[in-house]
Amino acid sequence: MTGEGIPPADTLAQLRSELAQARQQISDMAAAQEDFLRGVSHDLRAPLRHVTSYGALVREVLQEQPPQVDEALGFLATMEQSARRMAQMIDGLQAIARARSAALRPRAVALTVAVQEARQALGAAAEGAAWNIAPDLPVVQADAELLAQLLVQLLGNAVKFSRGVAQPRVQVQAEPAAQGGVRITVRDNGVGFDGTRAQQLFGVFQRMHREAEFEGVGAGLALCQAIAQRHGAHIQATAAPGAGCTVALEWPAAAR
Repeated sequence: MTGEGIPPADTLAQLRSELAQARQQISDMAAAQEDFLRGVSHDLRAPLRHVTSYGALVREVLQEQPPQVDEALGFLATMEQSARRMAQMIDGLQAIARARSAALRPRAVALTVAVQEARQALGAAAEGAAWNIAPDLPVVQADAELLAQLLVQLLGNAVKFSRGVAQPRVQVQAEPAAQGGVRITVRDNGVGFDGTRAQQLFGVFQRMHREAEFEGVGAGLALCQAIAQRHGAHIQATAAPGAGCTVALEWPAAAR
């Protein structure tokens, strides 16, 4: 403290930086909560409407004499598909909620090992791609379980969206970032998407492709963002149609 009771300039600068970070984290949490509630109130209603409306149609058909069995089975198939999709959406929301609220247990995690384990977790789906995983990936401070979930999602997406190309490739690299952090990139040569919509990609139930083309409900990258935010990390994506996608993680030196 100075003679006037005012902290030194470097202390004030640090306090301002910490305050700005705290405000940004609060803003991110508020935006995430709003996105979460929007997903619950809107996106879950569509499959639920299918279940209820087609249930009524099945009841009407089966009341006819004789029953129109083929038509009824078609209605039931739509109901079952919608119910499965709704279950996947609920599972996705639960995973995001757990990632946001679970106690964080950061420790040193060897990224090379974590990436290889995530690749193995994909099973047969990973076998069709050519993998280029940098051999010198660093050690990061992270909750090992949450980091594993994040990597499985990122690698799984890279495999899924590149499986239609003749020679699918997935590349994982890392390089030093600001303030002792690390920049982790997962790159594929798949179908890509309109890069101007990249920020939407991390919203709950946001998709860039039709469900008929690629399975999933659009919760995976929202989960990745929740996990990244818990660690004080930043995630972003760049892409172009037909030119693949690159997801970059700016991981801090220490989880916070």
